[in-house]
Amino acid sequence: MIASVSSVQHRVVVSETVARALRERTPVVALESTIITHGLPQPENVQAALQFERTVAERDAVPATIALLDGIVHVGLEPEQLEQLAARETPLKLSARDLPVAIAQGATGGTTVAATALLASRAGIRVFATGGIGGVHRNAATTFDESADLGILGSCRITVVSGGVKSILDIGATLERLESLSVTVLVFGTNRFPAFWLSDSGYQVDSPVTTPEEIAQVMQAADQLGLPGGILVANPLPEGTQLDPALHDRLLAEALDAAGEASLRGKEITPFLLDYIHQHTGRSSVAVNLEIVRGNCRLGADIARAWSAVEDGA
Repeated sequence: MIASVSSVQHRVVVSETVARALRERTPVVALESTIITHGLPQPENVQAALQFERTVAERDAVPATIALLDGIVHVGLEPEQLEQLAARETPLKLSARDLPVAIAQGATGGTTVAATALLASRAGIRVFATGGIGGVHRNAATTFDESADLGILGSCRITVVSGGVKSILDIGATLERLESLSVTVLVFGTNRFPAFWLSDSGYQVDSPVTTPEEIAQVMQAADQLGLPGGILVANPLPEGTQLDPALHDRLLAEALDAAGEASLRGKEITPFLLDYIHQHTGRSSVAVNLEIVRGNCRLGADIARAWSAVEDGA
């Protein structure tokens, strides 16, 4: 069953389970849906999506997978809706700027980090678990190529749990941009900022945190200050589960050369680089991807529970 969170005119609905959790201030974790539409083939995509939801639920939080189905924004998908989304032959990949057109045209698609963060924030969800966020691309000084994820993080009050920034990007420039946008950046358990497949990007941050409760306290302080944007919590992989750093560096260099030879630009670059690395690791990098998201789902649920405790005590 679904319950409207706004008028039908606005075409946004929230599942009854998520709506009840929000009303009762019980923990909720938002999840994106591009892994269903663009991240994995069938039936792996649905299996992974259900596994992420179970991981959140096993930590006593309510999962809220977000997607667009026939022009309707759904915050929280039922299993049959996950199947429906996975079965679409040409679903769209929807960033925040794409949502108005897609809604108006009655389209179906998976929501990216930017779109998911925006929609979750509007629905009142405070924690969102994903894989890795986008950022400033290499050579952005000439291409001006920067992910919409950063702007949304700078303007939406939400805590995003990720494996850091994708290693195919310019991580140093991305951290500088996050600072410019006044996005608070935390790293869980260390001060070494991760690089998605790798536990350590070579950059460090000033604000390591060690418990979900500490993160919830940072969220509360940000609210009290009235900061307009969100918080990025980077959750490094254990070193034993990361992609081999030497293999990663070699394949990334090869992938960047191949992208240059193919004259790829803009949004064509990231999926090409990711696919190149997936194919040349025998898809072992996909297994690492899934472990990253599962770990972030666990931490996201723990943060959501800590945040609920803060709300109850407010």
